[in-house]
Amino acid sequence: MKNTAMLNKLSDFLSAIIAPANGESPPEHSLQLATAVLLIEVMRSDAESTDEEQAAILSILKGRFQLADAEVAQLAELGRRTAQTANDLHQFTSLINRELALPEKVRIVEYMWQVAYADRQISAHENHLMRRMADLLHISHGDYVAAKMRARPAELK
Repeated sequence: MKNTAMLNKLSDFLSAIIAPANGESPPEHSLQLATAVLLIEVMRSDAESTDEEQAAILSILKGRFQLADAEVAQLAELGRRTAQTANDLHQFTSLINRELALPEKVRIVEYMWQVAYADRQISAHENHLMRRMADLLHISHGDYVAAKMRARPAELK
């Protein structure tokens, strides 16, 4: 029962920030959550999540959004729970598409590649997810490849 109540609260929260009733732009934290969910989905797409991938996510969120350690930890936990309960990623990519310009969306794809590369290997599932995310974010193949190359660690180049 406790988990159901928590999931209902989380669902209500997400509904409020992803599709605000008043039509105004969603608050910054909704973009933070959408970004966190996409990063966590990359980590989850790998057969085995590693400490390096988790550290990469925390570092990216902290740097991107200028958050304190406690805020980053809360955002990552909310992102993890949200990713586990989301039916699909369209709601998050739609929000990003509505609110961010192309260079910012390409940067998110680069962040996603940084998470994928954190364990120094790219699985077939990660590759598939990355291509799908680039398509959902309307990123051209050239921008996708450029983001992948920028994210690739020097020792793998």
